[in-house]
Amino acid sequence: MGIEMSQFENFTASSLYCDKCKATMPVRERLLLVLPDKELYDYLCTGCASSVGSREVTTGEKMMAQAIAAQQARRGRRVPISLHS
Repeated sequence: MGIEMSQFENFTASSLYCDKCKATMPVRERLLLVLPDKELYDYLCTGCASSVGSREVTTGEKMMAQAIAAQQARRGRRVPISLHS
């Protein structure tokens, strides 16, 4: 059983370690900046609202995720791909 790398290209975190809370906490993703070639996101701790990480999504990655979702919808496999939390 092989795993395609495309399955992990748009990975988003649901929990990360927070230094302030001294624990792994659920996070929410906040869009910081939209640039012509990428979008920048910040991960915020849901306990204390501290920034605990970041993520970049390039235009190519976003287009690839949308193409995969459209292809799966045509095949009848409705698998949601989320770029935002």
